[in-house]
Amino acid sequence: MTHIAELLIDGAWTLGADGRTVPLHSPVTGEHLADVAMATVDDVDAAVHTAAGAGADLMESMPPFERAALLRRVADLLDERSGELADTLTLEQGKPRHSEAADEVAESAEIFRWAAEEVVRLETPSLPGADPNKLVLTHRRPNGVYALLTPWNFPMNIPAELLAPALGGGNSLVFKPSEFTPLTAAGLVRAVLDAGFPPEAVHLLHGDAAVGASLVGHRGVDAVAFVGSATTAEAVVRNAGLKRTLIEASGNGPQIICDDADLDAAAAAAVYGASFAGGQCCVATERLLVQESVHEQVLERILHHAEQATLGDPREPTTVVGPLNNEAVAAQVDEHLADARARGARILCGGERAPGFPTDLYWPLTVIDGVTTDMLLFTDETFGPVLPITTFTDDDEAVALANDSNLGLQAAVFTSSLRRAFHYVHRVRAGSIVVNDSTDFWEPHPPFGGASRTDSGWGRIGGKYTLLDMTDLRTAVIDIQATRD
Repeated sequence: MTHIAELLIDGAWTLGADGRTVPLHSPVTGEHLADVAMATVDDVDAAVHTAAGAGADLMESMPPFERAALLRRVADLLDERSGELADTLTLEQGKPRHSEAADEVAESAEIFRWAAEEVVRLETPSLPGADPNKLVLTHRRPNGVYALLTPWNFPMNIPAELLAPALGGGNSLVFKPSEFTPLTAAGLVRAVLDAGFPPEAVHLLHGDAAVGASLVGHRGVDAVAFVGSATTAEAVVRNAGLKRTLIEASGNGPQIICDDADLDAAAAAAVYGASFAGGQCCVATERLLVQESVHEQVLERILHHAEQATLGDPREPTTVVGPLNNEAVAAQVDEHLADARARGARILCGGERAPGFPTDLYWPLTVIDGVTTDMLLFTDETFGPVLPITTFTDDDEAVALANDSNLGLQAAVFTSSLRRAFHYVHRVRAGSIVVNDSTDFWEPHPPFGGASRTDSGWGRIGGKYTLLDMTDLRTAVIDIQATRD
């Protein structure tokens, strides 16, 4: 394995005072990648203590323009190391090297550049006061020590979305990535430290849920940013108490295809939305709602595009779908499809794990028709390369089906009517509605997050919006008459 694995166990960060390690194996090849040192409760305490002391002092005294320069340097280092980082990401996560892993590294660099731009433009207003002798000024300060917890499906993008604004806002941090993707996290933190951010302010801890819980509940942690499942998010929020939290949780985002849509474009987007990242994406096309009058035409086009979703070794340039990351998510796909079969749904392609690969984690794109609202494929986030199809008769029924979920992260609708598009934009309960593009649409600067009245979280990730969440708006009221010249 590359030197990133060596960095992970060289003691560059707090990595487990008791010497306990766990083996990490590739979902791609099954090979042993590293023995990962696990943090202890004592490690959590030491990291938070340093972050709250010297780390906080160094970050809060660093001018915004200096922070911005360091963020740009991180981006440059990610670009310089992109080949090695993409190789590592593919081997430990499983996503295609050429079409996804390389893009994820490049996009992560862009996130740091975006943060650098926003940091130096973080303007706040001065306000008029009722008393003419009072000057009311607003300004932003760091929230303090951040606990950052991230998942394995985008092991560089999602941490970058949190680390860049956290550091840009002058916070110190303790970062616990998923135990399934520690090597990519180590590579990212190595770039942050090599760029010049003080090691007292940036701490990497590897561990399981118990380590995460200890970190979130630590009295020295001031704020928590979490991306992951809705179930885990609820536990995180209960543990965090009154600390500032930024939560981005599960999605079950529908794509809606109306009878006036460009059916070929809609079908292609649906296949992409279900196969990108192996469906292991919070904005994947977990549910496809198709107007009944065009159902057969859409099916024909979907099956045509599905033929192009090649399952294979993600290191090969022709591969579109790589292996799932771990057995737990593969078993969930097994369970959801078994439930749908038992309830009468019809599998049109795929439907079971593919034999003949180095691991048992290779799942082909699966298209399944006749999915009803009582099936797990409809009610729960499957998180695999599965495209479940449900029909509707009119717009009101489509909206009702789209909102028949406790999740509301990102949805998509295909229609040629602007009036109809806004009907869905205003009525579908999701943080983002994409019109005539995939549910997987993403850019680094628009605000992204869950809608209210759902379990998909709160706060916004993207551009200046994360920076606003990760800093504290404060007010200064100055009596001008009482001051001296």
